[in-house]
Amino acid sequence: MATQHTHQEHLSYVVFITAAAAIGGFLFGYDSSVINGAVVGIQRHFQVGPVQTGVVVAIALLGSAVGAWFGGNLADRWGRTRSMQVAALLFAVSSIGQMLPFAIWDLALWRVIAGFAIGMASVLGPAYIAEVAPPAYRGRLGSFQQLAIVLGIAVSQLVNYVIARLAGGAVNNHLWVLQAWQWMLGACAVPALLYLMFALVIPESPRYLIMAGKARRAREVLAEVEGEDTDLDARIAEIQHVVRTQRVPGLRDLRGPALGLLPIVWAGIVLSAFQQLVGINVIFYYSSVLWQSVGINQSDSLLISFSSSIINIIGTFIAISLVDRIGRRPLLLIGSAGMALSLATAAWAFSAPRVNRGGVVALPDPQGPIALVAANLFVLFFALSWGVVVWVLLGEMFPNRIRAAALGVAAAAQWLANWAVTVSFPALAAWNLPVTYAAYAVFAALSFVFVLRRIKETKGRKLEEMG
Repeated sequence: MATQHTHQEHLSYVVFITAAAAIGGFLFGYDSSVINGAVVGIQRHFQVGPVQTGVVVAIALLGSAVGAWFGGNLADRWGRTRSMQVAALLFAVSSIGQMLPFAIWDLALWRVIAGFAIGMASVLGPAYIAEVAPPAYRGRLGSFQQLAIVLGIAVSQLVNYVIARLAGGAVNNHLWVLQAWQWMLGACAVPALLYLMFALVIPESPRYLIMAGKARRAREVLAEVEGEDTDLDARIAEIQHVVRTQRVPGLRDLRGPALGLLPIVWAGIVLSAFQQLVGINVIFYYSSVLWQSVGINQSDSLLISFSSSIINIIGTFIAISLVDRIGRRPLLLIGSAGMALSLATAAWAFSAPRVNRGGVVALPDPQGPIALVAANLFVLFFALSWGVVVWVLLGEMFPNRIRAAALGVAAAAQWLANWAVTVSFPALAAWNLPVTYAAYAVFAALSFVFVLRRIKETKGRKLEEMG
């Protein structure tokens, strides 16, 4: 009985430090989506058009790409927890900067800094979790990162809605001394400070401690996360051996006959790109603007955005429960088919001629309700498939000798595709919204063909068999 109680305490501690590290994912989701509520306020406050708006919204993604690129090196130099603390401080400071911009370029600069912090956190969280999680629980604990991302999206939408309501329903209305959209961006400092607080109390990764020559402290942490019944001497020796002999793969290891890269690397790049080219982040960055463009008021558009975030969470739980049961490929194929149909339906609905209802331009019935349902079905199909499964596949599909380098290249492709979609949507939507959604539907259909022809099932296979 005492042993069972000790095991539960040990597991609870591991869950606590894993959840604390996953707050970086929460910041990722929160920052990705908080701009959704502020877009209209930024446009009106600074009197900028769709092109400038797209640049300001998307520029954080370029900062994220840089932060992710350097995050691993900084973690090896400073340690995992110290790097988390730096990321948290950068995000907190940039949140205040975004809250109090004096010009549009000033806002863009603070968003780049926020993006850099998010890029760091997006690398640090999964790395830390993988290094502290006991092997028996690594898969489930690793899913905390994606769950934290979708929770961050949902909470930011709810906070945006509450702030807009307090300001009388319009994001340019004043709430005390600032406009509502400024409070939305400034509220990001709260989860950033929470991340900092937890990063100050969780233990350093045993792997980093051994790299830094602190084997005694590494032994103490291993005893805390894996239990006293673990052969600690053997675990220390195993990590020391890996640290001494492991060669970090470089870009030269990815070279191959297919346009300069190995076919499996191209498969990972295209898989990452398709995850973004279906337009999922348009929903989380611009859905408030989207629904206002078809006649829904600001306050209600933010509430709709929050409901989409809840659907995103539900879909993520579905994916987590099914990915090891029915496999990766079937989930991706189901998601691609569902996204293609729902996006095509949304494109048809948005093509309806606008009608004037009491001075407000809106979609007619039944196209209005159909567009709303189609958009939320798109979110559901994405969340239960591509949202989770792509990250699972990217961690599994590459051979051991190139996994780290190939994963970095594929992740960079995802950031760039995300940036391209995000920066182009305002101008494309202003030009022709139905055609824009039809293009996303085409990418979803192409993703179905790509998975069918190029992606192999990894369920139940050892990592050593990949390649």
